[in-house]
Amino acid sequence: MTRLVRPDVRLRASWAEAVAEWDDGTHMHGSGLWTFETLDVTEDGCRGIVDFLLAEERLPRPDVDGTGTAKVPSTYFSIVDGGDDGPEEFVGYLALRHALNAWLLEEGGHIGYSIRPSRRRRGHASRALALALDQARGLDLERVLVTCDLDNDASRRTIERNGGLLEDVRAGKRRYWIALA
Repeated sequence: MTRLVRPDVRLRASWAEAVAEWDDGTHMHGSGLWTFETLDVTEDGCRGIVDFLLAEERLPRPDVDGTGTAKVPSTYFSIVDGGDDGPEEFVGYLALRHALNAWLLEEGGHIGYSIRPSRRRRGHASRALALALDQARGLDLERVLVTCDLDNDASRRTIERNGGLLEDVRAGKRRYWIALA
């Protein structure tokens, strides 16, 4: 069963396996890790990354939505499969941004996600996005922007299944709004 959990060192082993899968050159959208040149997948390295991601939620909110490029507060999740009776497996990343700066309004959106290559096409992205919409409601957002690359049909279908309405295409990104009310 697909779930969202806060970043945690207990997922280190399957997270490290997933990081190795992304070495094929694809981007780990929603990871929040673009500032890292390399990822240390040891337990200490994982602990540092977890601490970094959890701190991102405490960033100050920009004074005015839609202006500038300042970082915005974000809640990061690990997308996991399993749990309850069996082991949890890290299957992807999800970022929920609490506000939009100018770049996020144009290209990044409120929610970013990616599924590790070996676990794609199993419904994890659709379920994770639905769960993220529930989290966004808890932030009192009225609607969220979710974007995907123009040629990413799998992500387009995921967003549309979750109520996304296409506004336009900018800089090679489809821009969808999802109402939360």
